Amino acid sequence: MLFNSYIFIFLFFPVCLIGYYGLLHLHQERMAKAFLVAMSFWFYGYFNLSYLLIMLCSIAGNYLFHRILSGRQNKGVMAAAVAANLGVLFYFKYFDFFLSTVNLAFGSSIALRNILLPLGISFFTFQQISFVADTYRGEVRDCRLLDYALFVAFFPQLIAGPIVNHNEMLPQFASIGKQSVQWERIANGCGLFILGLAKKVLLADTFGAGVDYGYANIAVLGRMDAVLVALFYILQLYFDFSGYCDMARGIARMLGMEIPANFRAPYKAVNIVDFWKRWHITLSRFFTKYVYIPLGGNRRGEARMYGNLMLVFLLSGLWHGAGWHYLVWALTQGVLYVATRFWQKCSKQRRTRTAGNMGQEAAVASGVVRVRHKIMTIVSRILLILYVAASEVYFRAESVAQANQLLLTALKGPVQKVSMELADCFRMDEFWYVLKVLKLDNMAWSRYILMWAMLALGLYLTMIGRDAAERMEKVRYRAVSVVVFAVLAVWSVLTFSEVSIFLYYNF
Repeated sequence: MLFNSYIFIFLFFPVCLIGYYGLLHLHQERMAKAFLVAMSFWFYGYFNLSYLLIMLCSIAGNYLFHRILSGRQNKGVMAAAVAANLGVLFYFKYFDFFLSTVNLAFGSSIALRNILLPLGISFFTFQQISFVADTYRGEVRDCRLLDYALFVAFFPQLIAGPIVNHNEMLPQFASIGKQSVQWERIANGCGLFILGLAKKVLLADTFGAGVDYGYANIAVLGRMDAVLVALFYILQLYFDFSGYCDMARGIARMLGMEIPANFRAPYKAVNIVDFWKRWHITLSRFFTKYVYIPLGGNRRGEARMYGNLMLVFLLSGLWHGAGWHYLVWALTQGVLYVATRFWQKCSKQRRTRTAGNMGQEAAVASGVVRVRHKIMTIVSRILLILYVAASEVYFRAESVAQANQLLLTALKGPVQKVSMELADCFRMDEFWYVLKVLKLDNMAWSRYILMWAMLALGLYLTMIGRDAAERMEKVRYRAVSVVVFAVLAVWSVLTFSEVSIFLYYNF
């Protein structure tokens, strides 16, 4: 079931809200939890009942590991738990990739299994690995099966995260029914959901149409077309994934709970290290705690630290998908990340050496330094966006060869006018009628207006404007804001006829 669907908006979620708060009003806290679990199972099983069976087996198996490890540290059981989870993930997500790699390496012709990938399996598998690992460390004691099932299956973040920790959710589950209904919090969650919905259906899907056209027609693209397609994709990816996370946080907030933010204005970052502190925050947190630190982190010398960082990026690439292009994407991110960390270390040492020599001349020059710093910040942001756009080509492409073809077109392709077919991907009827009223639709350049306007809007929202969470912190529910939210909600719902699945459902 999609958040951006009629059945979710007009049936599933109203039933969920009414049933949940109705049970709490009757002081049936345990039944309210069970109701949320049942609704979460309905939400997941709606896609495919076989998905639900796989998730139920995963919950049962990991809860058994949790019970065995509670109160005792058994490395063998812990290793078996991790191996079992990774084994399931490998079978469903990577087995066909493994067979195709064997065929390519040895010239064999082993038939692929064409295994159906359960939605969200990467997310709920990692979440359960973290839970079992924390049980082994003694951070989780006794957790009831009902709370554990809700921890794994809680539908707002089940399919595409954020990847939550036990210490973020279990205390909230324990407090269900102990607080009065907070209407302002529900209104805030509703507003956050609407903003996330608008980001998905009005922005991400619009940019996605241009991206799909570009990747399907690389051979006829010009140089500027290829550059635009790469920029469109990073905007589509951000608005799609962060829109999902905003909706997930809004739904949880309406149910009286908070789940962690997964994005913090990543395209405002000034370097790749800053970027990864802002992008897919909970996945970075998982790899830091359960891979990077156990490998030694930065405690065993610089060479080991940089190696650990590269390994984390390569594992992140594999986590995102079974394909060599994901590994190339991870390599491009990891190499720049390691180089930036090295440069930051050298810069810090240089500043330390020169700090003691600052006197009156430095004070006089401080104004110049500030101006130069602002200019360098702007330049750094632009260069980072361009690098991320080039790197994400490998993330979006179906193969390394296709990604290379698009990048070569962007660098060496024919210099020609931007394709009208690409511009027509942004020809939204509601805005085209405005152009007609203004008698601009017959102009030779009118077909490009909406494309450039959408690109400018996307870059402004991501690089300058406040993100959805920041806007909700400042919002005041006056007549104007209520009308804006109502218009966005109606406009988004009317766009459901062109609905598309969230990009991260594929991971």
